[in-house]
Amino acid sequence: MADIVSPETRSRMMSGIRGKDTKPEMILRRGLHALGFRFRLHDRRLPGKPDLVFPKYRAVIFAHGCFWHGHDCHLFKWPSSRPEFWLAKISRNREVDARSEALLAQHDWRRCIVWECALKGRTRLPLEDVIAECAHWLRTEEPGLEIRGRDT
Repeated sequence: MADIVSPETRSRMMSGIRGKDTKPEMILRRGLHALGFRFRLHDRRLPGKPDLVFPKYRAVIFAHGCFWHGHDCHLFKWPSSRPEFWLAKISRNREVDARSEALLAQHDWRRCIVWECALKGRTRLPLEDVIAECAHWLRTEEPGLEIRGRDT
């Protein structure tokens, strides 16, 4: 199926998509900072360049976009144009995620993934609940946490 916009328009649209300072990431940053948590951002020394790094707790939080990381929820839909490209792209993102999580675990870093569907869309959770769950997890010794939207 052909794209409904010109290649120039599509290029401009795609260039506007950020990898850092996304809305889900900013929600987590503001909420956790307000609770007194201090963190580093996008530490290149760690596998996967986690969105939030809490050295004091030896923990990291990733704010994953459901489309870019191929989450099984209502926010993810395979694009109909260039299916081979998108299958390779999203599959590679999933592989990188799995490898990064494994390396972090090997080095005794605790990992949390907050999916975009937990913060927006019809399955979103109350923001206060997501922030509270992250804060509670940071204070524990639990190795991992995954926060998804309702019923996903």
